[in-house]
Amino acid sequence: MTDPESRTRDAPSDPDPLESSRPPMSESVADSDAAIRLNGADLVPDVSGALWWPARSVLVVADLHLEKGSSYSRHNLPPYDSRATLERLQAVIDRRRPEHVICLGDSFHDRRAADRLADDERAQIQTLAARVNWTWIAGNHDPAPPADWGGTVAQELTLGPLVFRHAADPAHRSAGEVSGHYHPKTRVRVRGKGVSARCFVADGRRLILPAFGAYTGGLSVLDPAIANLFPRNFTAHLIGKRAVYPYPRHALVG
Repeated sequence: MTDPESRTRDAPSDPDPLESSRPPMSESVADSDAAIRLNGADLVPDVSGALWWPARSVLVVADLHLEKGSSYSRHNLPPYDSRATLERLQAVIDRRRPEHVICLGDSFHDRRAADRLADDERAQIQTLAARVNWTWIAGNHDPAPPADWGGTVAQELTLGPLVFRHAADPAHRSAGEVSGHYHPKTRVRVRGKGVSARCFVADGRRLILPAFGAYTGGLSVLDPAIANLFPRNFTAHLIGKRAVYPYPRHALVG
């Protein structure tokens, strides 16, 4: 299984060209957000990188990778990623007000990451998990998330027409799979310049979320590890500052 954490990290690019060149697919605060249809469910790609399922009041995030910064302390990576990630998570929860939050695995960067969190960050997670129905999906970086912090731990979760798991299962033939793991990103050409951004990837049967964490790398959606999961075609939903922009596969350049 390809692990995007082992791939080259790209510095985040300025998404302004996306916003100025295309009409947005969805505004982050609009009630009439355009949706991605997946096995009959209408899902809203949020500009935070979260996925919103309004019919079920479910908010989904993938790959928080909390305490990644502290795991690279020898390499002078600033250890402030967990605070930034949790602030963004708090903000989208406050805005969407979900009844259920699903974290699609790799919420913690490694097996000891939870122990390295600051006391206030640990308390923030526990407070958030106490407010809603909270599900931790186990990932390859965190096969045993701390269940005593609130919420429940599962290998995967089925809700109505959708199944939520950490990584896409190539053998999963039924429609309705929602996953993370690959940290999808892509590149488009706008006014003669290349613009790179995190993105959601979907084809009506399968959906992969971008990484939510502050210090996460990315893997091109054209890499065979992702592209082969969508043999027919797919749309990449690129994240800008205030909106999400859909691009068909043939418009992507990297």
